[in-house]
Amino acid sequence: MAKPKRIYLAGPEVFFPATEHQAIVGEKKRLLREYGFEGVDPLDTELVFSDDEAKPKRGQRIYQANRELMDSCDAIIANLTPFRGISADPGTVFEVGYMIGQGKPTFGFSLDSRCYRERAGSAGLDELGHTIEDFEMSDNLMIEGGISDSGGQLFVAEQPGEHRFFSAELFRRCVRALADA
Repeated sequence: MAKPKRIYLAGPEVFFPATEHQAIVGEKKRLLREYGFEGVDPLDTELVFSDDEAKPKRGQRIYQANRELMDSCDAIIANLTPFRGISADPGTVFEVGYMIGQGKPTFGFSLDSRCYRERAGSAGLDELGHTIEDFEMSDNLMIEGGISDSGGQLFVAEQPGEHRFFSAELFRRCVRALADA
């Protein structure tokens, strides 16, 4: 029997309380198994930290562990719902770019149906007088353009999900598209 393709699960869920994170990631992994895939969460690492280990060193070890997980995966599904601002979580965006750079299929979803410009402000300029990108895309053109070029797709919710940052239906659309890719 062939080993299932491993799918890296990127998104801001790593910052959620443990029970909330486990419930959402558990559902993502369940949906992936339905299609014969294995879900890989950034918190699936076995990192142990000593009390005297400096925070920058801990951060570097987490980065390295997550890169190793991404290297072991065949594709990524990223939660690109705006987090702590008008755009996707920056760590998630890095992971998307990293996987695209490796030539791996990249899929994403957002539960915010507004385009980037709508979230940034409708005047066309920000409070400093800088131009606001307006390509009627869900987020910065480099994110959506990279996803498209990878052979993947970005899905945007037409209605709210069961959680502010998760919709099983929207995630299933990503998995279906990945299975058909």
